[in-house]
Amino acid sequence: MAGKTKSFTLRIKYNAPVTLTFALLALGAFFFNQALGGKPNELFFSTYRHTLLDPLTYVRAFGHVLGHASWDHYFNNMLLFLLLGPILEEKYGSKPLLFMIVITAVVTALVNAFFFPYTHLLGASGIVFMFILLSSVVAVEKGEIPISFIVIVVLYLGKEIVNMMDRNSISELSHIIGGAFGSFFGFYSLGSKKK
Repeated sequence: MAGKTKSFTLRIKYNAPVTLTFALLALGAFFFNQALGGKPNELFFSTYRHTLLDPLTYVRAFGHVLGHASWDHYFNNMLLFLLLGPILEEKYGSKPLLFMIVITAVVTALVNAFFFPYTHLLGASGIVFMFILLSSVVAVEKGEIPISFIVIVVLYLGKEIVNMMDRNSISELSHIIGGAFGSFFGFYSLGSKKK
């Protein structure tokens, strides 16, 4: 009598809906912008000080994190975003992670509009920095701060503070804001779990 063999099947799973949807929306925004010669980034996917009477001001408050200036800009942001996002989405859940992304994006837009009114800010690097610091807080337990978290703060945020002195097209302030929110969300979630 022949024994039964178990069949091995693989399924493709949309395992991290917020992370994957964000990356796909950003890719769509990139191609949309390329197809229309850069106008979509100005209208929808970058943030700058503008009248509050314009409805697009509110779209830009979040939309700026979907816009990217070049393929390299998109690729570099999405590499870390797609690496860390699924891990964080599994740990914190899709809705809380989406909330963290939206809050970080909107606060970054407000700070940019207030302090740098003529600077067009776009890209997901602030969100990526939020992910980096949030992922390093995952290891925090029993009221202890791991040395790895301190090293990440010093390396990533320290570098951004030093780079703020250079004239470049990188928004170090959005990186710092993202990192601060990542740390805050990570430690806040630890505190709420202990209650």
